[in-house]
Amino acid sequence: MALQITDTSFEEVVLKSDKPVLVDFWATWCGPCRMLGPVIEEIATEYEGKVVVGKVDVDANQEFAGKYGVRNIPTVLVFQNGEVVGRQVGVAPKKTYTDALDQLL
Repeated sequence: MALQITDTSFEEVVLKSDKPVLVDFWATWCGPCRMLGPVIEEIATEYEGKVVVGKVDVDANQEFAGKYGVRNIPTVLVFQNGEVVGRQVGVAPKKTYTDALDQLL
């Protein structure tokens, strides 16, 4: 299951992770975000133990959305060693996200 990441936990969970991290920036009112949600959950299950998968509700947690220039949602960022190494704005096929992760494993 994808972790709920907040502004308070972002640095510890994402930036200090020793594994690749996929972060879905979303909001409850966003239709495309709700479409993407089950895909993110599938990825979290399939990559458990290899990748950290989390979600940031941008309405409640705006600090890192702003810091990383998230202007449209859903936006999925992939981090490795605390750096953004991938960005997908809008809904994409699951393979888009898994390919990005597979390159880091």
